[in-house]
Amino acid sequence: MTPSSTLPAAAPRVGPRVAFVGTGPGDPGLMTVRSRELLAAADLVVLDQLGRDELVTAYARPGVAVVDSGHGEHGEQLTVASRAKRLVDAARSMPSGLVVRLMDGDPVLFTGFPEEAKALRKAGIPFDVVPGVSAVTAVPAYAGIPLTSCLAPSVQVVYAGHVPADWGTAADEKVTVVVLGSVSRLGSTLAELRAAGRAPTTPVALIESGTTTGQVSHTTTLADAGRLLGSGRVRFPALAVVGPTVPLREQLSWFESKPLFGWRVLVPRTQDQAGPMVARLASYGAAATVVPTIAVEPPRTPQQMERAVKGLVTGRYAWIGFTSVNAVRAVREKVEEFGLDSRILAGVRVAAVGGVTAQALRDWGIAPDLVPSGEQSASGLLEDWPEVDEDLDPVRRVFLPRADIATDTLVAGLADAGWEVDDVTAYRTVRAAPPAADIREAIKSGAFDAVVFTSSSTVRNLVGIAGKPHARTVVACIGPQTAKTAEEHGLGVDVLATTPSSDELVDALAGHGVSLALAAREAGEPVRRPSERRTAARRSAR
Repeated sequence: MTPSSTLPAAAPRVGPRVAFVGTGPGDPGLMTVRSRELLAAADLVVLDQLGRDELVTAYARPGVAVVDSGHGEHGEQLTVASRAKRLVDAARSMPSGLVVRLMDGDPVLFTGFPEEAKALRKAGIPFDVVPGVSAVTAVPAYAGIPLTSCLAPSVQVVYAGHVPADWGTAADEKVTVVVLGSVSRLGSTLAELRAAGRAPTTPVALIESGTTTGQVSHTTTLADAGRLLGSGRVRFPALAVVGPTVPLREQLSWFESKPLFGWRVLVPRTQDQAGPMVARLASYGAAATVVPTIAVEPPRTPQQMERAVKGLVTGRYAWIGFTSVNAVRAVREKVEEFGLDSRILAGVRVAAVGGVTAQALRDWGIAPDLVPSGEQSASGLLEDWPEVDEDLDPVRRVFLPRADIATDTLVAGLADAGWEVDDVTAYRTVRAAPPAADIREAIKSGAFDAVVFTSSSTVRNLVGIAGKPHARTVVACIGPQTAKTAEEHGLGVDVLATTPSSDELVDALAGHGVSLALAAREAGEPVRRPSERRTAARRSAR
C-alpha cells in the first residue's frame, strides 16, 4: 500500500469561465455552430441589450439561470461600466461552471467587450471569445445591397455618435459607409457626413430589424435621410448604408421578396412537433407562432400498454404500426420504464404512417420496414401493408399503439387483410389550455396572415380554446377531411396541400403567397400581406 504521505495533494477547484459569444445580427440561423454548443452547455447566461431570450429558449438547457446585463431594475439601459460589473458579479456568484455572455453581432465590433474582458482579467476570471456574424455585412446582404463593387471599391464603418474628426476618404463618392447605432444618432451622423462633402443626392438605405422576418428597408438620399429618421418610421435596431451600391437593391433584393416574407402564421401544433414546419415557414420568410391545441397524457389505465410491451418480448406480434410521433414516444417511454431499449423490436416488422413518424423511429435507432409510398395517412399505410401469407406468417398479430380518439380505418383495413389487431390506447389527447389573451385577440382580429391546420382535431380545438380565425386570415389545410372540418366551423379554405404532409402544406401556402403578389402587381396595387388588407371581398359574401 502506498504511504499516505506520498499521495498527491488535492487539485484546486477550477472556478467559473466566461465565454463571450456573438449571436449574430438577428436571424438565429446565422449563429455559428460553436456559439450554439456553448449556449447549450451554459450554466448561466448573461444577456445583451437586445435580450435575445428566444435564443436561450431554443438552445440553452431548460431552467438555465439568466442575467439581464442590458438593462437596470427599472428598464434603464446600463452603461458599459455597469455591464462589466454585472458580468463579474455574475461569474463570481458561481463556484465553477460556464458563463455565456451573449453579445449582439460580433463581440469584438462596437460592443463593450474590451471593458468587460478587462474587468474579468482584473478579477482573475478566464474567458473565451467566439466571433459572430456582424450586422455590418449581414444586414446589407439581407437587404440585397453589396458593400463593394466596381462603383465602390472600399468600405468605412462608423458607430453613430462617434463621428471621426476627419471623415477622410468616406467623403469620396466611391466609398460605401455603414453607420450603426441608435436611430436618434443615425440622423446626426449622416448630417455630419454630408457636411464633410458627401453629395446630398447620395443613395442611402435605412434598414431596421435586419436579417429577421421583421426587416424593413427604406431607401432615400443623404439629403432626406434625417427627415425620414425623424418621422418615427425607422425603429431600433437599425443601420444605414450610404453609397453607390444602394440602388442595386432594386435588382438584388432576395430576402424581402420571399413568398411569405413578413407573414405571421399561426401553427396549431404542440411545440415539440412544430419544429420542421416552423423552419420551413421561415425559409419562405414567415414568422410562426405555435399554439398548442392538444396536450398528450398517459392512458387512464396502463395495464393494456404493459401487456402489449411484454408481448413484444415474448414474440406475440409480427408487426407494430406507429401512426404518430406521440405513439413512438409512448412506446419508447414504456419500454425504457421496463429497463429495455430498441432491441425489443428485433424480429418485429415496423410500420410508420409518414416521414415525421419514421424519423422519430430512426432517432430511437429503428429503421422502419414500411412507410407509405403514396399518401401519408392510415389509408396510404393500408395500401402498402401486405396481406397475411398463410405459409410465411405463422404470427399474425399487429400491435397498434394509438391515441384514444383514433379512427377505426386502419384497424378495420388490417382485419380485412387477415391480420389480428391489438388496438391499444398508448396515450390520451386532451384539449390544451387557451393561449394568452394577446394571442386570442390576434386570432380573432386578423393579425395573423395565415393559419395552417394539420388535422381535423387542430381545427376543432383551436376554435374551442381561442375562437375562430378572422375572415381575412388565409386558411391552409393538409387534406380534404381537415378542409371539410374547417368549413363545418365556418372557415373558408384558401389552400389545400397536394399531398397530406406538413412540407407540402407549407409549400402550397407559399404558392398562394406568390399568387396574391402576382395578382396585386397585375392590378397595379401594392403587395400587401393578408393582415394588412382592410377588406376581403371574396369572403365578405359568406
